[in-house]
Amino acid sequence: MAATKVGFIGLGAIGWPMARHVTKKFETTVWNRTPARAEKFAKETGCWSAKTVAEVVGWADVVITCLPTSPDVRAVVEKGGLGWRAGQLLVDATSGDPANSRALATWLAAKGVGFVDAPVSGGTAGAEAGTLTVMLGGEERWVTPAKEIVAAFAGKVVHVGPVGAGDALKAVNNMLLAVNIQAAGEGLAALVKLGVSAKAALDVINASSGRSNVTENLIPQRVVNRTWPRTFRLALLDKDVGIALDVLNQNGVPSDITAAAKRCMARARMALGEEADHVEAIKEIERQAGVEIK
Repeated sequence: MAATKVGFIGLGAIGWPMARHVTKKFETTVWNRTPARAEKFAKETGCWSAKTVAEVVGWADVVITCLPTSPDVRAVVEKGGLGWRAGQLLVDATSGDPANSRALATWLAAKGVGFVDAPVSGGTAGAEAGTLTVMLGGEERWVTPAKEIVAAFAGKVVHVGPVGAGDALKAVNNMLLAVNIQAAGEGLAALVKLGVSAKAALDVINASSGRSNVTENLIPQRVVNRTWPRTFRLALLDKDVGIALDVLNQNGVPSDITAAAKRCMARARMALGEEADHVEAIKEIERQAGVEIK
């Protein structure tokens, strides 16, 4: 299927730049739960802002959803109701959970509609640059056209398995991110209290086996410099770690570290609020330790 008309649902911090890339390659309509945001996007890009989900579904060949959670996706997609028609494709770029994605795929399949879960990694910077990594879960016959669409905002696209596989991989990836944030924050807090500067500690760690993206990039650029930009909400990282914990538990895999990471992210989220950035979880470590990592 060579789709020419794409509907994009969800113009949040990452969805907005993703959708902007889509408008450059495909005829596009957008919908957002806050209509004014969709109208602003349409004015800036020259695309059409739909008034309802049903309008998007009735018009598009492919619909992309980019929402906070899988239940949000199901609620929005099912609003399309009878508007869905055989041959259409839903590409869900939400960092969702596998069980909900499989249920939605079954619901759509009964209407002859394809489904591919397509969570992304790379944050707002990757979305702006059009270099996101996209993990696709679904049947090959639907993944093939999905690749054509997501290429608009991707630097790397990988078909990782059946429906739900993309969601599972994204959740595990973000669990590893959370573990690294917590572990690096704890270790550096102790070292600073012992008189080791964060810069000296990071110089050694980043030339040694303990290095990670957190120590190489996030902590030097945000924590040590005390800038704390907001690019990905801690609340969403907490949600993703919860999904990863469910994936491990449902598959009989030990989950000691993942469970600990979930407790830490949930505690930081409660302390810092729903708008805090994910790296700000280190602020909660600093508070408890009585030290600043700098």
